[in-house]
Amino acid sequence: MKRHLQFMTALAGATLLAGTAIAAELNIVHGSVGRDQEILRAQLDKFEAETGHTVTIVSMPESTTDQFAQYKLWLAAQSSDIDVYRLDVIWAPQIETHFIDLMPHVEDIIGDFVPGAVESQMVGDKLVALPMFLGAPALYYRSDLLEKHGKAVPETWQEMTETARAIMEAERAEGNADMWGFVFQGAAYEGLTCNAQEWIVSFGGGRIVENDGSIGINNPQAAEALTMAASWVGDIAPDGVLNYKEEDARGVFQSGNAVFMRNWNYAYALGNGDDSPIKGNFGVRTLPTGGEGKPSAHTLGGWHLGVSKYSENQEEAIELVRFLNNYENQKERAIVTSRPPTLTAVYEDAEVAAEQEFIPLWKPVVDGALPRPSAATKRQYNEVSSEFWTAVHDTMSGNGTAEENLAKLEARLKRLKGAGW
Repeated sequence: MKRHLQFMTALAGATLLAGTAIAAELNIVHGSVGRDQEILRAQLDKFEAETGHTVTIVSMPESTTDQFAQYKLWLAAQSSDIDVYRLDVIWAPQIETHFIDLMPHVEDIIGDFVPGAVESQMVGDKLVALPMFLGAPALYYRSDLLEKHGKAVPETWQEMTETARAIMEAERAEGNADMWGFVFQGAAYEGLTCNAQEWIVSFGGGRIVENDGSIGINNPQAAEALTMAASWVGDIAPDGVLNYKEEDARGVFQSGNAVFMRNWNYAYALGNGDDSPIKGNFGVRTLPTGGEGKPSAHTLGGWHLGVSKYSENQEEAIELVRFLNNYENQKERAIVTSRPPTLTAVYEDAEVAAEQEFIPLWKPVVDGALPRPSAATKRQYNEVSSEFWTAVHDTMSGNGTAEENLAKLEARLKRLKGAGW
């Protein structure tokens, strides 16, 4: 009997040690806009309960530019501190050498994902990150104010400018001194690249760098678009818009102090939240065009999950990436945050359509969204984008005309390109 008890005690101890050995402590680095962090934490709690692993969120600043700078420091140091990185859709070609190839670990599910989302994360035959959610911006408008002042939803940027100014002035005359016509992301960071690319393409000014790597951004149509944007500052947009990121713009619009806003999909769910002053009083439409016969352009956004090759818990990290991107979690994220999913089937989910009509409505826009030239410029993209947003910001700040700044931009891009990207 004594020997039996000793054996059972030893067995229990061995089981405890084995249980301890398989439980990993993971770190995921994750930017926070809107309710992203809240939903992530709730889903991580489920993961922990199911697996016994623990996961800590390492928070990042709102600015994607600041996030990328920190990521590069960790990766250059080959740090094992971070297991899973949430990566912007544009980063794969620049940092793919620091991440494992996920394709062998997701071959059984990859066919369920939106093909364009998967393609954006492929570098050669390597899948750098598993797509988490997508993005394509909208023009948010105060439907109650347009109705009040007898204005139609604008089709062009020129119409938007005129409508914004007319309603802003009328509201101010009625005593709403804080009303503005239009807010957007005008700070000197990646968000301005997204906005300005849309303006220029919608005016027929082409891409920052074309898909074949050629540079033709210095043209009259691009100058016209940037001149228009510069005219907004201090007129229908506050001077402070030159420092606005996503949450700054949303704060003004959701507080009821702007007629129009350009922002990403996440702002839709927040605007319709129970605590929102504008709940039920706004709508969305595709971004305006540069004029009759011109296109509407929407920058492709999205964030995806990659596993660091320096992680000491790669198997568990892969398990986490698959979990966060499963059907249940993508459905919850779509309903609660209005983030467009990367699983095709979620767009067809009846409950998602009932709870968050923005998701199925925006599927064609996401499918046709405009990539930034990260594939064409490869590892140079960060520098290309920085030069572009600097030229745009200088123009909007009054530091040179659009024509002057585009000429400087062209010269700088050609120097960056050299003999080839």
